[in-house]
Amino acid sequence: MEQRRMQVLPWVFCTCVFLSDCFSESRQVNLFDQIADDAPRSRLLFDFGWRFYRGGVDNAQAPDFDDSAWRLIDLPHDWSIEDIPGTNSPLDSKAVGGIDTGYFVGGIGWYRKTFHVPRGLAGKQFHLQFGGIYMNADIWLNGQPLGNHPYGYTAFWYDVTDKLLYGAENVVAVKVRNEGKNSRWYSGSGIYRHVWLTLLNPIHIAHWGTAITTPDVTQEKAKVAVQTEVENSTSEAREIVLRTTILDPQGMQAATVTTQQLLPPGDKTEIHQDMQVHSPALWSTDTPVLYTAVTEIIESSNSIGSGLLDRIETPFGIRSIEFSAEKGLLLNGQSIMIKGACMHHGNGPLGAAAYDRAEERRVELMKASGYNSIRCAHNPPSEAFLDACDRLGLLVIDEAFDMWEVQNWPQDYHLYFKEWWKRDIESMVLRDRNHPSIFMWSTGNEIKEMATPRGVATSRVLTDTVHALDPTRPVTAAINNLGPDKDPFFATLDIAGYNYSFGGDHGKKSIFELDRGRVPDRIMYCAESYPLEAFGAWMNVLDYPYVFGDYVWTGFDYLGEASIGWLGYLHRDNFHPWHQAFCGDIDICGFKRPQSYYRDALWQHREGSPLSVFVKPPQPSFEMLPGKKGWSKWNWQDVVADWNWPGHGGESLEVIVYSAYEKVELILNGRSLGTRDTNRSTEWTAQWQVPYQPGTLAALGYEGGRKLASWQLRTAEQASKIKLTADRTEIRADGQDLSYITVELLDTRGIRHPKAQNLIEFSIQGPGTIVAVGSSNPRSTESYRQPQRRAYQGRCLVIVKSSKKAGTITLSATSTGLQSADVVITSIANGN
Repeated sequence: MEQRRMQVLPWVFCTCVFLSDCFSESRQVNLFDQIADDAPRSRLLFDFGWRFYRGGVDNAQAPDFDDSAWRLIDLPHDWSIEDIPGTNSPLDSKAVGGIDTGYFVGGIGWYRKTFHVPRGLAGKQFHLQFGGIYMNADIWLNGQPLGNHPYGYTAFWYDVTDKLLYGAENVVAVKVRNEGKNSRWYSGSGIYRHVWLTLLNPIHIAHWGTAITTPDVTQEKAKVAVQTEVENSTSEAREIVLRTTILDPQGMQAATVTTQQLLPPGDKTEIHQDMQVHSPALWSTDTPVLYTAVTEIIESSNSIGSGLLDRIETPFGIRSIEFSAEKGLLLNGQSIMIKGACMHHGNGPLGAAAYDRAEERRVELMKASGYNSIRCAHNPPSEAFLDACDRLGLLVIDEAFDMWEVQNWPQDYHLYFKEWWKRDIESMVLRDRNHPSIFMWSTGNEIKEMATPRGVATSRVLTDTVHALDPTRPVTAAINNLGPDKDPFFATLDIAGYNYSFGGDHGKKSIFELDRGRVPDRIMYCAESYPLEAFGAWMNVLDYPYVFGDYVWTGFDYLGEASIGWLGYLHRDNFHPWHQAFCGDIDICGFKRPQSYYRDALWQHREGSPLSVFVKPPQPSFEMLPGKKGWSKWNWQDVVADWNWPGHGGESLEVIVYSAYEKVELILNGRSLGTRDTNRSTEWTAQWQVPYQPGTLAALGYEGGRKLASWQLRTAEQASKIKLTADRTEIRADGQDLSYITVELLDTRGIRHPKAQNLIEFSIQGPGTIVAVGSSNPRSTESYRQPQRRAYQGRCLVIVKSSKKAGTITLSATSTGLQSADVVITSIANGN
């Protein structure tokens, strides 16, 4: 087949435009003018220039409501992470969500956006899509109700064509109600994901109407099946040609097919097309290769007004997924063991705001820490998060719900489940089904009614619904309180997710061994495990081929479920000011915590930090909870990367080394303290009791008698200067891109002082803003929005957001008694 290069040019056929606030400062600008005249489809980012009010307002949906005194904001937006009005903190010890939501505050919020639609666009169709609003959102356009959407985690959209005013200004109004106790973790509040406005011709590819599968895959060739739903909203039958072209990663044509079809009026038609790609590059966690399907609707030449009616591009991957009770999980025919992380949707100091770069950074950090899979707990993630998993190569469990008909809390989703579950399942599957990263759908987590006949019946209906929407992927759910009474529920699923399978009262055999003997055809994995049981949970994966993976709770720390990783359960008292879970391998700023370093050794992750040294403090890092339950094991060992212990000279301190190497030697100030073996029998750890003296504590890793790695802790002098390090010094001038700046307090030798807590003040110059600040201190009541932060363990974080103007951004940091620091970030115009 002759190959040709087809450029992916969305600005030619499918225009993507950022809508800015042209109504506050420059009303005369009409950004619809940026749409190409011949563009059959234009997808406009609708995030800029909204008005926001925190609180209840009467009749704010009315088009003539005066919102001029409301705050001017851009999306994504989460008001719960902002300071409570009249205070300098987002936390309230009396917040209705309490420990579960981390003492952050919900309530009611209103959003309004005014925009002008040119008269010349009459005849187009308009779809308005919200990526996620938490929660109970009521939407109006020009005072007319579009609908209500209760669930805070699924995308939804409306056809607003017949409610727009052409040649006039239009007003979208959104009322958000995050009220009562409705979540077991920090949810955030507001329109926290993107909003899109899509312009279409009357004949177009239906919303989420493309489904791409790869049913037969070998190294020599792959069958690609494309199902396209085409909508003809005209009053006449129309004959069209549907052309689908597959482009390889270099933009070369790999396959193409055309189908002629007569479309009945006012209806949708499904068109199925098959193609073959020869010598395909397969998507995997090591080689996340993406192809692009370009789907075009062309009006047939024997119809009036022939031409291009629609065009859409869909990234996808060519790969095969197989499961068996004997071999576990096979990706492209090769066995793969899942090194998994459960993750909530939050972005640390940003709250729930789902900026694309924030979502991508979390995925990058997981990949860099050795993970190859993420379980989205306990709801569908943003599109940007899944896009990043596709690009970077992490497998994903896309999960729907944390409850069904039986409540976790009085105002949670159980109130709406009966009416809404099917629509929310459809939203998840239809939106996400083309992502190669997704390898399982999950219908729920620790569902309260799972041991009842009602729960079993519900599970069967949900599984069948998912299969009908996507027959290519298995359905799972995460089950706790494991035992034979859950067998009927497990029988409704394709894959069995075991929460906290390691340990428990199972005698000498693991629950996996016992259930393998009882139900030999069951395919199993650990859907959640305790950090403290990382070794045992991973040994289950290594020892039992039929257990294909382990997901730790949790990979990335989160707000809410306050102090689950320290005080734990039971929740008898008010834990304020604790507001972080404090159980993640990675903390809310993106810094590795000790258990992440241990996992590098456990997984033999040589690209990470397979050798590390930590010290148990002379006194506990925080006050302990008397009577903490023995099963509450979301904490890690109380250890720190710190060799600064004034007042403890000569006192024996416990030093622990995590090592992926055969032997490790500990050295204090040049003197060897001995060598220890590190292997499975030692759980890849070694301990010493070391009399404290300032200086350098170093560990050396050996294999076959050769030194292969070293790690050291050094006593720091008093902090004297600030160091700023940006993860990206070039960002896009699109009003959305982010740079994460790590702030460190160093001594004169460049050593970070792990006990420094200086207050650092920030200022910024140029076309950017400080969108968030934060630290890893789980008990700090400081603002996440004000331009200052107190260091914790000698560091904190600043997040800078670009504007839509290119230029040089300079962030400055000052602190009394310390040498100040600057960092320069270049904001580059789109297309440069």
